Amino acid sequence: MSRELAHLSDEALVALAARSEQPALAELYDRYGRPAYALARRILRDDALAEDAVQEAFLTLWRTAARFVPERGKASTWILTLVHRRAVDLVRREERRRTDALEREETDLDQAGRPVDEDVWLRLQRERVQAALRQLPDQQREAIELAYYGGFTQSELADRLGQPLGTIKSRMFHGLSRLRDLLGDPGLEMSWTSTS
Repeated sequence: MSRELAHLSDEALVALAARSEQPALAELYDRYGRPAYALARRILRDDALAEDAVQEAFLTLWRTAARFVPERGKASTWILTLVHRRAVDLVRREERRRTDALEREETDLDQAGRPVDEDVWLRLQRERVQAALRQLPDQQREAIELAYYGGFTQSELADRLGQPLGTIKSRMFHGLSRLRDLLGDPGLEMSWTSTS
């Protein structure tokens, strides 16, 4: 049934989805479900979490389609951005869950009089970096997270986000500089990229 809409543009399909036309959402899923899953899988490195991210992103698309403004960008970019954001949210949730478990473990280790091992220290460092990332402007944080957690090159980011390569490079440069300031670590790029 949704293939009846195959001739429509992505933007037209989003407009129909905004009017609660389920076949339009189905057509968008047919077009972008696979690349959306690939993106989420690349960020999350977990099949089930990637499926959750895609499902929740398309649910968000369904609920917020009326807010899409075609003049601000392509529908495909918007859809993949929804998927990316949801995947990053899931990464953060998993990191918080792990950090909470580690903090409980660290408390237990300290109470038992044993030293905190290197794995715990590395995980706490990662949480420190995550906290610093949350202080960056959204566009800088998004570029850095996609590059370091998603494994995208700067060229791939420029294509995916619909931005010039120079803009992506600038966002990453300024974002990493700000992270260095926040963390007080001049060797930041080397240390956190190898452990994240």
